[in-house]
Amino acid sequence: MSFLDSYAPQTKALLRIMTGLLFLGVGLAKILHFPNVPMFAQVQPFVGIVGWAGMIELVTGPLIILGFFSRYAAFIASGEMAIAYFYGHWGLFTPTMNSFFPVQNGGATAILYTFIFLYFAASGPGTWAINQK
Repeated sequence: MSFLDSYAPQTKALLRIMTGLLFLGVGLAKILHFPNVPMFAQVQPFVGIVGWAGMIELVTGPLIILGFFSRYAAFIASGEMAIAYFYGHWGLFTPTMNSFFPVQNGGATAILYTFIFLYFAASGPGTWAINQK
């Protein structure tokens, strides 16, 4: 579909912005409890792995959206999501391991975030970014 080639920079920016917005939304639900998600009702900032994850999401989400130091933010967010998959979904470091397969353990979103953020860490934010760092 070569007719879309000229729009590649804009679609890359849209992917960055939308992924950052979705990531920020999860952080808001975990830390500020907006919108209210029962699974995150007891999460507190800087308390436990989910609290730390929420703080990372609240900080890196806006940086990725704006394209401000987004390579660094995306690298940190990618690492957080890899840990989320291995620790939270697969349960690799817990006594009761879940299935490895994302369709069974609910980790497909974490894997997608991991690789989308890794892509932005390697390639940069693209157009419509405050800086290219």
